[in-house]
Amino acid sequence: MDQFTLNLLFVGASFALYIGIAIWARAGSTSEFYAAGRGVHPVTNGMATAADWMSAASFISMAGLIAFTGYDNSTFLMGWTGGYVLLALLLAPYLRKFGKFTVSEFIGDRFYSKTARMVAVVCLIVASTTYVIGQMTGVGVAFGRFLEISNTSGLLIGACVVFAYAVFGGMKGVTYTQVAQYVVLIMAYTIPAIFISLQLTGNPVPALGLFGDHVASGEPLLAKLDQIVRELGFNEYTTHHSDTLNMVLFTLSLMIGTAGLPHVIMRFFTVPRVADARWSAGWALVFIALLYLTAPAVGAMARLNITELMWPNGTDAQAVSVEDIANNPKYDWMQTWQKTGLLDWEDKNGDGRIQYYNDANAAMQEKAAANGWTGNELTKFNRDILVLANPEIANLPGWVIGLVAAGGLAAALSTAAGLLLAISSAVSHDLIKGQLNPNISEKNELMAARVAMGVAIVVATYLGLNPPGFAAQTVALAFGLAAASIFPALMMGIFSTKINNHGAVAGMLAGLLVTLVYIFLHKGWFFIPDTNSFTDADPLLGTIKSTSFGAIGAMINFTVAYVVASMTKETPQEIKDLVESVRVPKGAGAATDH
Repeated sequence: MDQFTLNLLFVGASFALYIGIAIWARAGSTSEFYAAGRGVHPVTNGMATAADWMSAASFISMAGLIAFTGYDNSTFLMGWTGGYVLLALLLAPYLRKFGKFTVSEFIGDRFYSKTARMVAVVCLIVASTTYVIGQMTGVGVAFGRFLEISNTSGLLIGACVVFAYAVFGGMKGVTYTQVAQYVVLIMAYTIPAIFISLQLTGNPVPALGLFGDHVASGEPLLAKLDQIVRELGFNEYTTHHSDTLNMVLFTLSLMIGTAGLPHVIMRFFTVPRVADARWSAGWALVFIALLYLTAPAVGAMARLNITELMWPNGTDAQAVSVEDIANNPKYDWMQTWQKTGLLDWEDKNGDGRIQYYNDANAAMQEKAAANGWTGNELTKFNRDILVLANPEIANLPGWVIGLVAAGGLAAALSTAAGLLLAISSAVSHDLIKGQLNPNISEKNELMAARVAMGVAIVVATYLGLNPPGFAAQTVALAFGLAAASIFPALMMGIFSTKINNHGAVAGMLAGLLVTLVYIFLHKGWFFIPDTNSFTDADPLLGTIKSTSFGAIGAMINFTVAYVVASMTKETPQEIKDLVESVRVPKGAGAATDH
């Protein structure tokens, strides 16, 4: 059976499973649509949350960014996992105790303001839409390779699948679909990693193999990788090279952005009790850790494999020949991915070989001149293809490649569904029912939610055609927006009675607008190419990149909120009592003197 047929079988079977579950678990009420009837078991919810969380950024893009940068991009791991600890400790149980369907509804009630609720809706839609762009980028990459179709066609097919199970199933359908997707994506991620770890280190646990010895050379795998990339003029893999301030701000932005993402927080409204919200977050961390502990090994081992394929006899010998790439089965993956437009090479000096090295390094420029090289000839290697191409690079069996195809699509589609549900809930429940038409019937509210989701899918698909970066980089922008706008409002709403409605609205608007403008100045206005004034290589404020600015935006949000609140009318007593009731454990009594 050829590879294309295998891919179709794995992807088709997984899609049939998802759609079947969506139909079986179809929402029949607003409670089931928004919160799955609040009857989801913590383990089930933890698994669904993990699938919702581990998007195309985690599955498809993150290991690629780590592979080609090394230690400096470990910030993705630290920020995203650390953020879940914040979420479990500071937000999830209190929001569940409050008992509303959406984040915007909590903000509207806590700050006793329809304006606050509407501003929260705007913040949610901006952050979620930016996030969906990254997911659609992943969908296009995955379909483009494994179904051998164009990126545009892949996006359209993916949009139809998301529409089918998200629109008809609501939160109830999405929850059980995401459980299935988690199983698919974690198998698809870990099985190839186990194979490759065995090949390179003899250890079946990739996270341990990363720190083991390379089978062929007998030296530590990371030491060998450091040596090879250094010889090719790249930065050492395990050493810190980037700006420390930007690195800290980026990690912080990812952490508090995690704790402020609406589509993740919504998952904690689906469990029966407040304690279950904490357990759900704990289980989600366990399920997420299975992938996140594996990702550094995937990145390092793939980088080593790629480098050794480009220099099969060592960096002091000859580079791979054009003839080998064309005729040797070991290089078939290059021919396959070249068709997608995401990988390319060029024999610039006409010597019949493809030299891969860092042509910006001064020492390598001298070596290149001595050897007659005229520049790096691996001219394009999109970071988003690495995990999907990994089984082919390592020459693994065809069924593993098909499984990775299904896993990559599961990761992208599961998060896209959760985000689109968050957007549709904000429009139908918070905007229409909460502001425009409070007396709308349940049936019409569900219809409005589904129409809003359909519109959101169309917009997200269109934006996915021209993303502002690799999938994980685009998602990092969404985290920055959530960090700057939603997270501070939730924290102040739960832990401070001093912040009133005026302070919350002013803080959210200040954080969102300043961060959005900073991002647009670096990524282009509304992400339109070539409309930017700065780049992340030469940012506006010192060394602070657009992906790191969310932490600054959050500080601005907190500051503005406290200043405005101190200058305006005090929070009403009933709201102060509400905040206290949310924070105090049920049944707690007064302290006694003995």
